[in-house]
Amino acid sequence: MKQIEIYTDGACSGNPGPGGWGAVLRYNGVEKEISGGAADTTNNRMELSGVIEALRMLKEPCEVILSSDSKYVCDAITKGWAKSWKRNNWRKADKKPALNSDLWEVLLSLLEQHRVTVKWIKGHAGHPENERCDRLAVAAIEKFK
Repeated sequence: MKQIEIYTDGACSGNPGPGGWGAVLRYNGVEKEISGGAADTTNNRMELSGVIEALRMLKEPCEVILSSDSKYVCDAITKGWAKSWKRNNWRKADKKPALNSDLWEVLLSLLEQHRVTVKWIKGHAGHPENERCDRLAVAAIEKFK
C-alpha cells in the first residue's frame, strides 16, 4: 500500500458565512495542494470537506496519516462517534440530530477504502503544513465573498 500524508484545514468568515478548505497531500516526497470552499457554510463543514476532497484524490487504497487541527473531525473518527451517529440514524447520544450527516456519510465511506491513522495537531501553532492549509483555506474564502 502506498503511504500518504494528508494535512487539512477549514476556515469560515463568519460561522455560518463564506468558507474555505485546504489540503496538502504528500507521497514519496511529492506534494500536491488542493483547496475549495462554499458561499454559505460553517467551519465544521469546511473541516470535513478538506478531508473528503483529499481522500477523493487517492486512486487506490492507501495507508494514510491524516493530520487535522479539528477536534470535531478527529474525535468523531477516532472515538467512533461518527459511526455511532450513523448506526443511530444520525442521532447523537443525547438523541439530538448529528450535524453534517451528508458529509459524514461520504467521509465514512472514504475511510473504509483506506487504512487511516488520524492525528490531531494544534492549529495556529506554527505547524508548517497546518499553516499552509490554513492559508489555502483562507484564500479560497475570497472567491465566495
